[in-house]
Amino acid sequence: MKTSALVVLSAFLMSVAAPVFAMTHQEQLACAWTAGNCLDEAKILEKKIAEIKSDIRKSANSSPEEVKKLEKKLQEAMDRLERVERN
Repeated sequence: MKTSALVVLSAFLMSVAAPVFAMTHQEQLACAWTAGNCLDEAKILEKKIAEIKSDIRKSANSSPEEVKKLEKKLQEAMDRLERVERN
């Protein structure tokens, strides 16, 4: 009797836990963001944006190609920050 009850209980617990394992990557990200990880990512991106802006200011003597690369990185970081803040 104890064995059959244990088997039934185990089967029930596994069926309840299955949706957790079946989460998509986007669902996992949404769960992480609602847990506060989104704020950490926003802070990291803000620091990265400040560093890139500083590098652009310092690159007055650099080639135009290097400045364009930095501006592209800056735009990508700003777009990513905007997406994080929207969610």
